[in-house]
Formats: sequence, structure tokens, C-alpha cells
Amino acid sequence: MNKKVKIKVFLVDDDILLLKALQIDFESQGEYVVQTYKSGEECIENLTENPDVIVLDYHLDGFDKDAMNGIQTLDRIKLINPKIPVIILSAQDKIEVAVNCMHHKAFDYVVKSETAFMRIHKIITTNHRFQKLENELKWYMDRM
Repeated sequence: MNKKVKIKVFLVDDDILLLKALQIDFESQGEYVVQTYKSGEECIENLTENPDVIVLDYHLDGFDKDAMNGIQTLDRIKLINPKIPVIILSAQDKIEVAVNCMHHKAFDYVVKSETAFMRIHKIITTNHRFQKLENELKWYMDRM
């Protein structure tokens, strides 16, 4: 019997209600293990748990105005482990913000909306399938 491996997702947002709603949405799918953090600092402290993907709020200034914002957190994540895909989640629907996130090596950018969870879910599952295929190809190529 082939046991399905769950995708480990870090959700990082200072909006506790949105964070809980996203956690419930992800966990209800049955294919995710979810850890939530209300600050970039908390996320960075737990990177040793090797998430498969991080969904990160752009601002992160709800609890502490001196806390790292999403871009600063993204930069730190990429310094520690550049292979972790980071999806930026933001209420700002501005192309300049999205482009800035991509310049900082975000994997994708999603605007907070009613469809945000579906979009994030699609991005994660597509990336996970691609990574699985890439790993299988590498495995075969190493044996040739």
C-alpha cells in the first residue's frame, strides 16, 4: 500500500482570523500538515522543521510595529534555505508590490480574497507534483 506523504505548510500572518481560516481550509483537504505563526520571527525560528512551502503575509505588522515585514522575512528565509517556495499573500492588489516580491525571490503572489485559498492550494499542489517528478527524474538519471 502506497502511503501518501502530506505537504508541510507554514502559514505566517498577523491576522489571526485569516490564519485560522486558512489553517482549517488546508487541514480539511487531508493532504497538508499545517503550522501557523503570527510573525516572521516565529517562522524563522522554526525553519529547521523543513516546511515544503511557506505562505507569508506581506505586511506582518499587526502585533509589533518593529517586527520584520514579509519582504524582510522572505529575504531571511531565502538566506537560510533558498529552495523553500514562499508564496506572498497580500491585501494589496498592486502590480508594483507583486513585482517587488518576485525580485525578492517569492515563488508566487496571491491577493487576499474569497478565492485566495483555492489559488494557493492550486499553486502548492502544482509545485509539489513538479518537485516529485523532478526528484524521480533525478533518481533515474543518477542510476544511468
